[in-house]
Amino acid sequence: MEVLGVLVAGCLVFVVLALLAFSRLYRKVDQSQALIVSKTRRVDVSFTGQVVLPILHKAEVMDISVKTIEISRSGRDGLICRDNIRADIRILFFVKVNKTVPDVIKVAQTVGTERASHQDTLQELFHAKFSEALKTVGKQLDFTDLYTKREELRYHVIELIGIDLNGYHLEDAAIDYLEQTPLTQLDPANVLDAQGIRKITELTAVEHVRTNEAKRNEQMEITRQDVDAREAILELERRQADAEIKKKREIETSRAREEAETARVVEEERLRAQGAFLRTEEQLGVQRENQAREIAVAAKNRERVIAVENERIEKDRLLEVIARERETQLTKISAEKEVEAEKRDIAEVVRERVAVDRTVAEQEESIKKLRVVEEAERERQTLVIAAEAEAQEKLVKDIKAAEAAEQAATHRAAEELTLAEARLKTADLDARAKLRLAEGVQAEAAAEGLAAVQVRDKEAEVTVKAGRAAAEATEARLRAEAEGTQAKALAEAEGARAKGLAEAEGARAAAEATEARLKAEAEGTRAKGLAEAEGARAAAEATEARLKAEAEGARAKALAEAEGAKAMGAAQAEGAKAMGAAQAEGARAKALAEATAIGEKLKAEAAGLTEKAAAMAALDEASRGHEEYRLRLQAEKEIRLAGLETQRQVAEAQAAVLSTGLENADIDIVGGESVFFDRLVSAVSLGKGVDGFVENSHTAQALAKPWLDGSGSFTDDLSRVLGAIGTADVRNLTVSALLMKQIGGGGPQTGQLQKLLDRASELGLSDTPLTALNGSGSPN
Repeated sequence: MEVLGVLVAGCLVFVVLALLAFSRLYRKVDQSQALIVSKTRRVDVSFTGQVVLPILHKAEVMDISVKTIEISRSGRDGLICRDNIRADIRILFFVKVNKTVPDVIKVAQTVGTERASHQDTLQELFHAKFSEALKTVGKQLDFTDLYTKREELRYHVIELIGIDLNGYHLEDAAIDYLEQTPLTQLDPANVLDAQGIRKITELTAVEHVRTNEAKRNEQMEITRQDVDAREAILELERRQADAEIKKKREIETSRAREEAETARVVEEERLRAQGAFLRTEEQLGVQRENQAREIAVAAKNRERVIAVENERIEKDRLLEVIARERETQLTKISAEKEVEAEKRDIAEVVRERVAVDRTVAEQEESIKKLRVVEEAERERQTLVIAAEAEAQEKLVKDIKAAEAAEQAATHRAAEELTLAEARLKTADLDARAKLRLAEGVQAEAAAEGLAAVQVRDKEAEVTVKAGRAAAEATEARLRAEAEGTQAKALAEAEGARAKGLAEAEGARAAAEATEARLKAEAEGTRAKGLAEAEGARAAAEATEARLKAEAEGARAKALAEAEGAKAMGAAQAEGAKAMGAAQAEGARAKALAEATAIGEKLKAEAAGLTEKAAAMAALDEASRGHEEYRLRLQAEKEIRLAGLETQRQVAEAQAAVLSTGLENADIDIVGGESVFFDRLVSAVSLGKGVDGFVENSHTAQALAKPWLDGSGSFTDDLSRVLGAIGTADVRNLTVSALLMKQIGGGGPQTGQLQKLLDRASELGLSDTPLTALNGSGSPN
């Protein structure tokens, strides 16, 4: 039995070990993979799983799922069709390894299991073959056949490639994208592309013509139908309007008749209803008035009863209060009488000593007060004199500085005026020299026998140059006058400003001196009041000390008398002691009260003096006039400075705009302040408008093409067109007049000239002189 058990156990252990070894050595693969096991003598392929022994076997896994190969041809590398039209095409080929042992082994041996599992490997192996097959089949079909015969294209490509690809299998092909290559990407130097461009152009031109013809026919038919329908609708509307007007007239007549009758009946009924309403309101009003009267009488009776009862209660309460107060006052008066009788006896003794001490203290405090007041008065006079001297000195300095600034500004204005006159003379001489030179050229040309047309041209040019020189001279003269006027105005403004500032400073110094004088007086008054208050406080403190000493003496005396007269009894001694202490405390409280009252009185007097001084300064006519003048001058100064600051900021902004936009331009500045900036901006806007009009108008480009590309001369053409017009007419000729003259002459370009005139009117250039467009300025 034991041997049998050992055998069974051994068998079980062996089976378990065998199962474990099998599970560890057995290798499974997915459905899209193949397991290739290289053994000692042969190669096994399994699509499910197999036992792989270590060392003896080598296992490799190959991906046999379907993969895509994308072939894309576009642009210059597009697919050439039979009609030599290029097509941008993208086609996808679906390839996989056949799920057969020989094909798997073949792919593993030729490509390798690792490379065969990557998409890049398939792209590398089959891209050239598939691309060549696509080009071969595409060349056999026209471009339109690629759309209509896609299935045939796919079939031919698969047939040409074949389904067996050295172990790989071509499952299917799909055209993902197909479109004609744009003409911009074709090479005109390529023969095939050139033929394709020609064919595309021919086909599109024909289709465009057919499309345009169909659109025009559609428009004509729609217009004809609209006209017929509109005529019929207008006729029907006319008939309908006649019928409606007739019917409306009858309805209005009947309605007016019925409304008149209805209004009469309504007014009668309203009269009756209004009479009944008024009678009802009258009766209701009488009843409301009676009710209100009864309510008011009852309320008055109730208020009278309540008032009588309240008065009786208040009277009883007041009588009780008065009785209590009378008893209290009587008790208090009797007690105060007893106290006052005792106080009078002591006060009579103290009053005589206090009178003597007070006289001495008052004399001492008078001397101290006089010394403090005199010292404060001297300080006040010193401050007032120093402030007045400083104000006068500052006023003289400011006036002299203003006069010097005014003289300097006058000299600068004279200098600017002299320079302007010199520039005016120079410009006048230059203009005359140019005029003489032009006349000499004209005479020389006439002597040489030029044609009459050329002589008229030269005369026109000379006149234009003379007018331009005169305009430049006038501009220089006006510029010089403007600069001189501006310099003179600036000098006057600077002098007035300096003078106003000097007057303001003088007024301010006077006001400050007055203010310092009043402050000094207020400070002196305040010092005087404080000195008096300090003297009173010192007197109060002396009186308090003296009273304390007397109280202590009285207390000592009482104690001595009590000690000396012990026989009179302890009660009498204690009474004398209490009386002395009470008298001392009363005297001390009285002295403190008097001192506090005197201090408050003096402080009130000092505050009153300060307020009085401020009121006097406020009511002083001279001070108030100076202060008002100073405030007005300050306000005017701030307003002018703010205006100058605003002009400076505007000028800086304009200068920044001009410096940025015209930093390389050579410009003569004519005009002051914002005139030049406004003219320059207007000129730039006009130029930009003309440029935009020429660039965006095909008609203008067609008309001005010879002038823009340099093949023609605008001045020569204008001279030929305006040969019979005088010089003044040329200067005053506008764009609209020129175009109307050309339109009136007729010709094949009349329609284009009319469009050009309309466009010039939209841009606001119809009334612009030709001299302004030529850059010679505004006409005179």
